[in-house]
Amino acid sequence: MRGVDSYELNDGNSLPVVGFGTVSLRGDEGVAAMRAALENGYRLLDTAVNYGNEEAVGQAVRASSVAPEDVRITTKIPGRHHEYSLAVKSVEESLRRLGSDCIDLCLIHWPNPSVGKYVEAWRALVDARERGLVRSIGVSNFTEHHLRAVIDDSGVAPAVNQIELHPYFPQAAMRRVNDGLGIRTQSWSPLGKHSAPFAERPVAEAAAAHGATPAQVILRWQLQLGALPVPKSADPQRQQENLDLFGFELTDAEVAAISGLGKDDGRLFGGDPDVHEEF
Repeated sequence: MRGVDSYELNDGNSLPVVGFGTVSLRGDEGVAAMRAALENGYRLLDTAVNYGNEEAVGQAVRASSVAPEDVRITTKIPGRHHEYSLAVKSVEESLRRLGSDCIDLCLIHWPNPSVGKYVEAWRALVDARERGLVRSIGVSNFTEHHLRAVIDDSGVAPAVNQIELHPYFPQAAMRRVNDGLGIRTQSWSPLGKHSAPFAERPVAEAAAAHGATPAQVILRWQLQLGALPVPKSADPQRQQENLDLFGFELTDAEVAAISGLGKDDGRLFGGDPDVHEEF
């Protein structure tokens, strides 16, 4: 399998165009799944304080045959750590749990607007980057209002905005905002939040036309939108398939048809962010 291409970020750093999601991967089984992902070619692991598996991520990296310097790790500050001092401490504790001296990408997991301290958390991340604790900084589940607030306050644009993005929720407006601000869109639940649209006609027809799986079609659609998906699978074969996306290209009509499955309605994310397991 060929190596994974990279996206250049607005700070001069780069990330692989496909990452590996780790939510719910914990303990020995989680370490084994993440180690398999690295052995299968993934070079970006996406974790978070709220996932409760940063230690397992660090163990997987150290146990794999891949050089640690070739692996990129993303983690996220939770909503309860947005006060400046708590955000700094959150970064430092993530470094300890990961067993690392620098985090490749640290995100604010969500803006927690009812508390309204996300700008404070952003200042903490900017300072953490200046201290060399993190290489790149970004956000997750931010709207245009939240993005402009942190940029106006600090003069620093996030490198990444990780949002829910899949064929049922293609986020056209938010992607345009991110693009306009020079921010890379990253996709959580890239195959679908509750149910994957594998049987939908545009996906099934494209899969048949290109000799690909429906999941490969959707992930290829993500890449052709310019997004960075982070699919998750504990199955080694599916891990390989989800990374084998560079031997075909969707037509413009296929991309448009898959995007047409969505019904964007002004949401940024589905469900209640106060109870969603990823925040």
